[in-house]
Amino acid sequence: MSEGFEFQHPWVLVFLALLPLYAFVRGRAGADGALRFSSVELVLAIGGKVRSMAGRLFIFLRTLTVALAIVAMAGPRWVNEQTETQASGVDIMLVFDLSWSMMALDMAPPGKLTTRFDIAQSVLKDFVARRPSDRIGLIAFSGVPYLVSPPTLNHEWLQKNLDRLYIGVITELGTAIGDATGLAVKRLSAQKQSRGKLIVLLTDGDNNKWETLEPIASASLAAGEGVRVYSVGVGKNEQCWLNDFDRETGKLRLGPDGRPSGVITMLQPANYVVLEKMSKMTGGKSYTATNRQELDTVYADIDRLEKTEVKLKHHRTYTPLFYIPLLGALAVLLLELLLANTRFRRIP
Repeated sequence: MSEGFEFQHPWVLVFLALLPLYAFVRGRAGADGALRFSSVELVLAIGGKVRSMAGRLFIFLRTLTVALAIVAMAGPRWVNEQTETQASGVDIMLVFDLSWSMMALDMAPPGKLTTRFDIAQSVLKDFVARRPSDRIGLIAFSGVPYLVSPPTLNHEWLQKNLDRLYIGVITELGTAIGDATGLAVKRLSAQKQSRGKLIVLLTDGDNNKWETLEPIASASLAAGEGVRVYSVGVGKNEQCWLNDFDRETGKLRLGPDGRPSGVITMLQPANYVVLEKMSKMTGGKSYTATNRQELDTVYADIDRLEKTEVKLKHHRTYTPLFYIPLLGALAVLLLELLLANTRFRRIP
């Protein structure tokens, strides 16, 4: 919203340039008044002063009256301009893998103890922040999926729920990609009058557990509902250690030297062929990321492909102010008449 002052007919102000000429003509026009006195010396001392003071004052008042009238005719007004944003967003379900393998450190910068989960959580929060006009929901899964948030525009609340997640919060072990995707499709199908529906699935493993749906079946369900699946596989394509961690807090167990103090198992490279098939079946796109920079690029690309339509409507309201200079002109004119009939009254 912005405010400002303007004239409705600014060209009228050109007549203000003629006022000096008007004042000059008024000052020279008309014959001097005359009275008969026995001796001119009686009025010689006061005649010049009275004529000069009264004449100049009346010329000034009349010029000011005309100037104020011109300003009033120019139509001064106060402008209040408002911009209304109408956003037609899409409905998004973030499907976030919280299986134990997300504690691997293979994506961390050199010398840092940053897990796959830490990097993914940070990137997801940035993605949510970039899409304020979209309804975004969140499903976390490991051996079973859990609905963390249905699609919502309350992104502050969604971000707080993202912050509360950690590896170990879901006690059921495994990676139920199919069931998690199926739950996301179910939540999106309940959204009516949506411009678009999509699932962004982030995982570092293969589907190894399910109760209802395998990944390809869930993708077929998504395609039938018009839901696009964007799959994101994280982790390097090589073996890496899964370090021990506290299941109650999701924090790595560190030794006195500040390094991880134990390992759980050796992780094998993931196979993302299934993820690619899921995305292709639904008209989405499949990605892989081996570090934070690549993952940022992935979500930036999804953000670019799934743009929200934003329309701007401009409204202007006007508050007329012409009466202010008009009242001023009338006041000055009345003052001139008052002075002409009292203190500077003219004698015929």
